[in-house]
Amino acid sequence: MEVLHSPFVIPLGAFAVAIVAIVCGIWSDIHNKRIRADQRMAMLARGMSSEEIEKVLGKANEVERPPKDPLRSLSNARRTGIILVSSGIGLMLFFIALCVIVRERDVLAGAAVGFIPLAIGIGFFVDYNLQKRELSRFGMELEADQPR
Repeated sequence: MEVLHSPFVIPLGAFAVAIVAIVCGIWSDIHNKRIRADQRMAMLARGMSSEEIEKVLGKANEVERPPKDPLRSLSNARRTGIILVSSGIGLMLFFIALCVIVRERDVLAGAAVGFIPLAIGIGFFVDYNLQKRELSRFGMELEADQPR
């Protein structure tokens, strides 16, 4: 029973869950492909032509998506950047305030956690500016960055 009190039980459990999820996803994909192959074989056995089979089975797998709106992608990058930078700054301010309240300098180590969303948010702002430059290169000017 000493194994249950080991500090490695929780990380091993997390890795086990991740591995089981990946294996189940792969198994599910293989199972779906096997079912589609069986359906094709049954349709061929009933005398359907390959064009008819593609009409029936091909449409179920292919989802027609409308073309991606570049302005929406641009606004999503900006919004995500704002949220992440704000979260990072908020986390840092929280730990700084907590350090002042409890008068313990070791709490400031938690403020480093705020650098992760802050850096990712800055990356989204870089992506936003790159997308904006790319759109202007193709002749799509933004009307003073007004959201639609």
